[in-house]
Amino acid sequence: MTPEGVLKSRIAVLQRVRKDVTGKFLKGLKAYYKTRPAEFITDWMITYDPRVTKTPLLPFTLFPKQVELVNWIQDRVEKKEDGIIEKTRDFGVSYIAIAWAVHALIFKPGLKVGIGSRKEKLVDEIGNPDSLFEKARLILEYLPAEFRPPYLSLSHMRIVNRATNSSITGEAGDNIGRGGRNTVYFKDESAFYERPQKIEAALSMNSDVKIDISTPNGAGNPFFLKRMSKKFEVFICDWRDDPRKNQAWYEKQLDLFDPWIVAQEIDRDYYASIEGICIPAKYVRAAIDFPLAAEGAKKAGLDIADEGKDANALCLRHGSVITKIDSWKVGTTTETARKAYSICKARGVESLTYESNGVGAGVKGEMRSIKEKEESDYKLHVAGINPGSPDLPGIWAEGKLEKDMFVNIRAKLWWTLRRRFKRTYQKRTGARNWPDDKCISIPNNHQLILELSQPKISQNDAGKLLVESKKAMAKRGVKSGNLADCLMLSEHKPTRVFAA
Repeated sequence: MTPEGVLKSRIAVLQRVRKDVTGKFLKGLKAYYKTRPAEFITDWMITYDPRVTKTPLLPFTLFPKQVELVNWIQDRVEKKEDGIIEKTRDFGVSYIAIAWAVHALIFKPGLKVGIGSRKEKLVDEIGNPDSLFEKARLILEYLPAEFRPPYLSLSHMRIVNRATNSSITGEAGDNIGRGGRNTVYFKDESAFYERPQKIEAALSMNSDVKIDISTPNGAGNPFFLKRMSKKFEVFICDWRDDPRKNQAWYEKQLDLFDPWIVAQEIDRDYYASIEGICIPAKYVRAAIDFPLAAEGAKKAGLDIADEGKDANALCLRHGSVITKIDSWKVGTTTETARKAYSICKARGVESLTYESNGVGAGVKGEMRSIKEKEESDYKLHVAGINPGSPDLPGIWAEGKLEKDMFVNIRAKLWWTLRRRFKRTYQKRTGARNWPDDKCISIPNNHQLILELSQPKISQNDAGKLLVESKKAMAKRGVKSGNLADCLMLSEHKPTRVFAA
């Protein structure tokens, strides 16, 4: 429906409200909207878009992913859970947070919303429609009188519904979290705070629900650490979920902005400004659902977790196509081996590679035990490797020995993956038409995509390639990824194997 059509529809409903002298229709509407913030926003709120020069005031009509976001926020508040909103540029997240807060101001007695950003003018600046509180005042100003609170107190960085004692309060910079207790606190652009640890400490004691909103700003800051911790519910706002945008729009952004800006603010790439990443994010993105022929060997990689500390992960592939990637936390090493065997058997996998050092040491025996107990012609060739081993007997290319090229097996496998992803990027962009078996296709798994662009690569004093260790990654606040590790293991070509 066009903006004009939406406004006509609203006018028709208002006319019905005002003709109903009993007030029952309005009372019913308010009861309906009390628990439906997304519907109230779409039916009655306005937004301001200065790019639309003819009519910058427009009905705030939410598209499906925005409706999901509103409901997700409502769910976090009801469950008293913190959350992370990872956003892409121009998705409308800040406006949605304000719109939700205005709904709460009207319909939720006693609910107190805090909103903070890194600079005061971003929170509240009279006459600046980009500031958060000007957005709220604009919404309230254009609400029909039937829904607008009659006893409003509006001041700098503070709006109070005196009839219900609900409020929206703003803070900026180091003052975030110091203005009193809140039911829910929105931290806008929280990856860009100057002293985020101070803010984290202040908010930890005075807010039931804290929702961080931001585009990425590199790795190591609290927003990044919380996003990667798997301790919080995460809502991802991807530009592909915005019906106003398409590939032509994306190509235009690439033309308008530096690549790292597009990578960080549009593609949500945390590593856009980090040098030395083994597999650049643009290579990874090129491989998402890339159409390749699923031909050749069916292989698997198994990353086994320390019991109770991490997640197990299994990657299945058919030639160059990753057909399944999964992780689970429950289970001992023995149970994990059994589960992996069962999945491999069901999918006709021919060989499996696992990390044999540490907790993976017991996999070999368990696999043999499984085979001995079952009556089946199925054979799974199982190979255990130690990624940290310098045992590299092969030839890399043009007479160059693997042991002279790489520090260890881990470096070789990551670099092999890099070559696949780079060739896929070249094939997708038309730079070079590589055969399918030299490329790779991965599923659109957000966690896998993030993990693949985490490790850095460098050269040691001997000129050998060295992939960043898990300990080194941890020092800069990056946790080694289980999904990426099992994909890396699946790249191994078994030479010494046993048949399970």
